[in-house]
Amino acid sequence: MTRTFVVGLDGASWRLLDPWLEAGDLPNLAALRDDHTWAETESCLPPVTFPNWKCYSAGKDPGGLGVFWFEHIDLAEERIDVAKGGDFKTAELWDYLAEDGQTPGVVNMPTMYPPRDIGGPVVAGGPDAVQGEYRSIDSGYAAPEGLEAELEELFDYRVHPDPLLSSNEERGAEVDAILDVMERRFEVALHLLEEKELDFVHVTLFYLNVLQHFFWNDEPTKRAWEMVDEQLGELAAMDDLNLVLMSDHGCGPTTTEFYINEWLEQNGYQAHERTVEDFFRPLGLTRENVLGVAKKAGVVDLLAKTVPESIQQLVPQSAGAKRARKLEAIDLSGTQAVASGQGPIYLMPGTPESVRDQLVEDLRAVEDSEGKMFDGVYRGEEVYSGEYVDEGPEVVVDMRDGVHVNDGIGGGEVTTAPDRWAAENTRNGIFLASGPDFASEGEIDQISITDMAPTILAAHGVDIPTDMVGEVLPIHSEERSVGERDPIDIGARGEGTSEEVADRLQQLGYME
Repeated sequence: MTRTFVVGLDGASWRLLDPWLEAGDLPNLAALRDDHTWAETESCLPPVTFPNWKCYSAGKDPGGLGVFWFEHIDLAEERIDVAKGGDFKTAELWDYLAEDGQTPGVVNMPTMYPPRDIGGPVVAGGPDAVQGEYRSIDSGYAAPEGLEAELEELFDYRVHPDPLLSSNEERGAEVDAILDVMERRFEVALHLLEEKELDFVHVTLFYLNVLQHFFWNDEPTKRAWEMVDEQLGELAAMDDLNLVLMSDHGCGPTTTEFYINEWLEQNGYQAHERTVEDFFRPLGLTRENVLGVAKKAGVVDLLAKTVPESIQQLVPQSAGAKRARKLEAIDLSGTQAVASGQGPIYLMPGTPESVRDQLVEDLRAVEDSEGKMFDGVYRGEEVYSGEYVDEGPEVVVDMRDGVHVNDGIGGGEVTTAPDRWAAENTRNGIFLASGPDFASEGEIDQISITDMAPTILAAHGVDIPTDMVGEVLPIHSEERSVGERDPIDIGARGEGTSEEVADRLQQLGYME
């Protein structure tokens, strides 16, 4: 059976890549697309890291995962918690490969921290594998025992780059550090494929999308893609290897920030209270400004270690109150709806259905000079399926390309120019399949991100779990006669640490 190597390119979109492909700047990727099967993909809503990496690997939408964004909002308990890798209640494609007797490996995929037993090596990565706000984790990120020491000895492996990129003005050492860790991801994945005799390996380049967020199509991003293209050329030249390229979502230039909770307040769906943001923001005192000064003075580590977390959290973010501090800024007794960033909106328990109907109608009518703010506004059950739909948002917006739905509270404005990101996530990513088990079909119709797991399982001759909502794509070189099987119950998962995850997300702009 042919081995498979999946390259997860966080935030990759043909929209970004097409000009470079046409100019001849990415010759290996161009050759792969010319000679094999490729498509534009559609991510699940919202099109973000949490939950879409799991939508890919589990073949399910968020209603079957139990995670709908980077945070859980529980208005009945009046709390907001940051989502962790262990919160995803699902088996993944590598679990089914392992149960079939094949050996999988996963490198640097978000949502995999802390690492769990998948029948092969796991190296956790992404924003959820953290030790603290400004420091890279140095243990507990890989399994089985002994793998961390092996990676550090052979590759001087780092889970996160250092120094960490936190601004689109940082184009020197911060960008170089990202390129270095991305190149090592490839080295580690290839090492594991060969030395551990794996049948399947997945590697994610999470920081690729961090570059795209801060620089869009500027020189730092292009440098990263040129490095990726070199690596793809080496992989494409390997015999008897399926090569699959995919992304969790796409990206595009940001034109507008839409502050969803400010809109809810101004339209009578939310009541606000005064917070520390109301006093500090007019003075220009924000966490972003403080971090910039600290980095220039070389005292980031000192401040992170000596200033209590409770004091750090009092310094407001430029976008206003975020995550759990949103509830400090909201008077829940006078509130009907609370939003996360990039799409999900939760209603207070007992809110009449007529209120949800009116909210959907009102959001569909929101416009600016470019037209409708949202490509769609949906009730949760219209876009999600599975046993956890009732835990999800009651309303979900589909952001128009270029719009970043920001959940910060305290700025007072509903729409502004872009805050931190030059590029925002979009719903359309990339997929490409090459190698002995895949036919050369050229461009095919748009596919769902949930189609990837069943298609890969079929290539490996593994029956498809009945709880996967994706379909097996008709792109195999030979007809695959796979059947169905019962899902695997993976049991309880590790917990991780919410605040450290949130801090890392904030540093990268994901939660501002």
